[in-house]
Amino acid sequence: LTMLKFFLLCTLAVASRADIPEEEDVLVLKKSNFDEALKAHPNILVEFYAPWCGHCKALAPEYAKAAGMLKNEGSEIRLAKVDATEETELAQEYGVRGYPTIKFFKGGEKESPKEYSAGRQADDIVSWLKKRTGPAVATLAEVTQAESLIADNEVAVIAFFKDTESAGAKAFEKAAEAIDDIPFGMTSDDAVYSKFEVSKDGVVLFKKFDEGRNTFDGELTKENLLAFIKANQLPLVIEFTEQTAPKIFGGEIKSHILMFVPKAASDFQDKMDQFKKAAEGFKGQILFIYIDSDVDDNQRILEFFGLKKEECPAIRLITLEDEMTKYKPSTDAITAESITEFCTLFTQGKLKPHLMSQDIPEDWDKNPVKVLVGKNFEEVVFDPTKNVFVEFYAPWCGHCKQLAPIWDKLGEKYKDSADVIVAKMDSTANEIEAVKVHSFPTLKFFPAGEEHKVIDYNGERTLEGFTKFLESGGKEGGAPAGEDDDEDMDLDVFLISSPQKTLSGASSWAVN
Repeated sequence: LTMLKFFLLCTLAVASRADIPEEEDVLVLKKSNFDEALKAHPNILVEFYAPWCGHCKALAPEYAKAAGMLKNEGSEIRLAKVDATEETELAQEYGVRGYPTIKFFKGGEKESPKEYSAGRQADDIVSWLKKRTGPAVATLAEVTQAESLIADNEVAVIAFFKDTESAGAKAFEKAAEAIDDIPFGMTSDDAVYSKFEVSKDGVVLFKKFDEGRNTFDGELTKENLLAFIKANQLPLVIEFTEQTAPKIFGGEIKSHILMFVPKAASDFQDKMDQFKKAAEGFKGQILFIYIDSDVDDNQRILEFFGLKKEECPAIRLITLEDEMTKYKPSTDAITAESITEFCTLFTQGKLKPHLMSQDIPEDWDKNPVKVLVGKNFEEVVFDPTKNVFVEFYAPWCGHCKQLAPIWDKLGEKYKDSADVIVAKMDSTANEIEAVKVHSFPTLKFFPAGEEHKVIDYNGERTLEGFTKFLESGGKEGGAPAGEDDDEDMDLDVFLISSPQKTLSGASSWAVN
């Protein structure tokens, strides 16, 4: 009887595991089998996706490839996916707000999974998972192990230390723990030294592009090693794609120069050669990126920079610090010399920001809601005799479209007012140095007076709420500019954050 019970329990356990279906080596999870999956596979990466999501579709083949790689290695790590549009309870439980959201459940723990933070290619996924479940630094006892590490990865970092307990080796291990998407190895083997022509202790970054390898030169500290790796882990010139976006926006270099160029053009390679030549002088300072201006998915990026396809090739520079700031070269020429001069002026702080503006419409003040552009903004909003309430919107923003009829009614209500102006501005085509827009719609009130005060509106988006706000002089529903807590359509959602929320908080210039 005891043996029968044991047999039945084993059969039930096997059957339970068999209940978890797979698609291309990826486990398909639902609320009904989620807990069981965590018990059966303690280390599991879960993608919460939406079937209609373009980013999810782009990720799918690489995600499946990573699952297959791990399975073929006999790894205990598994990859899984959850259709968040069907499994809404699971999505809510794990705070899914964008697609795809990818979380790593380690050791069967379901309470606080770690957000996946690396790239979107199979190698990136596998490397990140191995770093999370194994030692940060692999021991390379023989040449074949070092060769495999280099051959299997776009970038790999190997430390050569005869004394693996030295201070330099410890600093290397700390640096390795801080980087998720690159594999690290360490060796003390003479044959490995000889194979890679290393004559003394040190650190070498191996890569499948540009010079092929970089040797660290400096004091062996965690900070210095991290700076060395981050300066050399990306190509001198990188194409913007769905796959490279996480590396571009997740890196330490926040100054990006962009070349918009059609890859099919006959002079594409010549432009690339000039761009790459200029890049050599700004390594570690400015990231050089090119964008295929013919690709449909890139059109909103062009729009964000005020460009049209027929105006390409073109160069723009942007900083992604606390505030996004764009710069435009004084010449349309794309030569190594002109690009170098442009970047040099930028690094010296001698460039003025490039602020986009449409022309002032002839009928800008004919309707109850006045139309503002960059060229007439200050003249209207800083008129000391007027109280001006402005909606900063994006034409493609759903929240803005919902607000439009209410805003029109507000304009109608105050169209005959002597001192109140209701206005709107398309912030995708017009930029103001004095006002930084981080989400759509953004509502700001500019009260009459010489002080040029700015008050953010945080109240209800109703005609009644707006009316109370205006009648109270910006007190009811208002807050000093910069204290806006509204959860709106952040630029992080529309300006690609690799994708959606995965680079949460990191500004980016590439529109979803």
